[in-house]
Order: sequence, then C-alpha cells, then structure tokens
Amino acid sequence: MASSGVQIMCIFLGILGLVAAIVTCAIPKWKVSAFIGQNIVTAQSENEGLWMSCVTQSTGQRQCKTYDSLLILSADLQAARALTIICSLLTSLSILILFAGADFTTCVENPDAKPKICLVAGICLLVAGVLLIIPVSWSAHHVVRDFKSPLVPSSNKRELGACIFIGWAGGALLLLAGGLLCCFSRPQSGNSNHTAKYYSNSDHSNKNYV
Repeated sequence: MASSGVQIMCIFLGILGLVAAIVTCAIPKWKVSAFIGQNIVTAQSENEGLWMSCVTQSTGQRQCKTYDSLLILSADLQAARALTIICSLLTSLSILILFAGADFTTCVENPDAKPKICLVAGICLLVAGVLLIIPVSWSAHHVVRDFKSPLVPSSNKRELGACIFIGWAGGALLLLAGGLLCCFSRPQSGNSNHTAKYYSNSDHSNKNYV
C-alpha cells in the first residue's frame, strides 16, 4: 500500500496537472503568429485558441473574438476541445477517488479496499495524462508541418503557443502521479495473507502442545 507521503505528493501533482489542463483549454495561446519573411515587422500579432482568436496591436490593445462555427476549426483543434475537457473532468474525479482511498482519510474504513481505490485513481490519472498529451502533440505536429511547408504562405504560418508547452508539462505531471500510484498501491495478495494465517495457527497449536 502506498504511504501517506506518496499519496499527498500524487494529489499535489494531480492538482497541478488539473490547473495545467484548464489553462491549456481556456487560454487562446495554441498558435501564435510567426514573424518570418515579410512578417518580420508587423503592427499586430494573432493568437489562436480552442474557443477564440485574439489580435494584439503594437500599442498593446487586444481584441478577441469567439469562433463563429465549429466547422471553421481544423481537425486537431476540434478534437482538442473534447479531449481537454474530458481530461479535466477525469482528473478531478481521480483526485476525489484518491482522497477517498488515501491512508490519511476515513472515507473508506476497509484497509483492504484502500489500495484498490488508489490503484483506480492512478489508472485514471494515467488516462487523463494521455488525453492531454494527444491534442497538444497533434496540434504541434500541424504547426511544425505548415511552418516547414513551402506551399503555405508566410502570412498563414504559425508558431507553437504557450498552451502547447503547458499541456505537455501538465500531461507529464499526470502521468507521473498516476505511475507513482500504480507502483505503490498494489493490493496485498490473498496467498500471503493465507500463508501468514497458516503459520500463526501453526505456532498457536505448537504452543498448546508444549
């Protein structure tokens, strides 16, 4: 069974991963303007996110507009909407499950069920980490491919935004938390308990004979 220190650390990592997933989903910093070629000196920069696109003027004024239709988004951003939301919900559920099965809580009084509950929480955190890494990696692949393609005009080329790196970091934290829980939350096997009971009964019987 995992110690309380490992469980507290996993909860902390899970909360950090949840914050990273929410920031990645909400902030419009997935794709930013690439200042190359004729775009080296521009009066504005564009930022694209999952829900809106923003234009920042050289004076500091910023204007944001939500997308008029889901169909105008690329396939990677459409999938990222669903995956990041599912990741946030699954991470929140995993943290609650981990709280219920942690050693320092009394939500579950059965000591044999606690490691199983923590193991379920660890598996959910692993799945959440994968769900967060997939969309940001897919979007990063599209950005790099279009950036290196000579068929794409310089004005339409984009660079990786801050949300891509935040998503990678958040996914790594969730994978780390889930891996630790899976390693340290192994339920005790029934054979070991049966063997221990057998030896204890044998010792007790030997004492009676003496």
